[in-house]
Amino acid sequence: MNVDPADEPRAADDPAWHVDHGRALVGAEPPGDPVPGGDWERACTVVRGYQFTDPHRLRGIFRPDDPLLGRDMLLEGRFGPLRFHLGVRITGIVDEVRDGTRVWGWSYDTLHGHLEQGRLTYEVVKDLATGEVEFVIRAFSRRAPIPDPVLVTGFALFGRAVQLEFYHRAGQRVRDLVGAARGGRPLPRPVPDPDGIAVAPEGSRHLRGDSLALLVRRPGPSAPPAARRVRVT
Repeated sequence: MNVDPADEPRAADDPAWHVDHGRALVGAEPPGDPVPGGDWERACTVVRGYQFTDPHRLRGIFRPDDPLLGRDMLLEGRFGPLRFHLGVRITGIVDEVRDGTRVWGWSYDTLHGHLEQGRLTYEVVKDLATGEVEFVIRAFSRRAPIPDPVLVTGFALFGRAVQLEFYHRAGQRVRDLVGAARGGRPLPRPVPDPDGIAVAPEGSRHLRGDSLALLVRRPGPSAPPAARRVRVT
């Protein structure tokens, strides 16, 4: 990972970081434990399969048969004619009852070569008293020390706006997919190729303009030599 735990923000107003907490109402059930096959489970399926991103902004490439905890994902950020390949690793899973809510979700940390440093947590939360089901994003992030001055300028001009747009559209997409499933449409799921690799969201493997796009691999700084020698097993 490209974040030193000692540098993580200790408060929401930490000036060195963007600390975000967004939530979107995506469904409702009767009060009490989640209903089998209900909106909470539907939203969990969407989040587990990384089906909540806008494919015109961000796609995820991963092996869905790998365990969720510890899974590496290659994210493809899309901005105009540029495609950025960004690595993340799933470092935490939440599956608990917390303060009168039923919560399931997971977190990923950014890896060396990413444009940003930080952690994103995606959760599906059911209020056991009201039955409301929410999709919640909690995140802290900042620009990585990008070596390319052109990318630094582009990130300064557009990075925060694109980030906030991503949060907003993710909530909308979870709500739309859960609503469509409630009406009888199958939920999208990651479909691996014969090599075991899936591209999410479903149906986004080939998009218009991909053949003409400029691919930027590892736009952020690489790991120092000592870190590159470490193998996680």
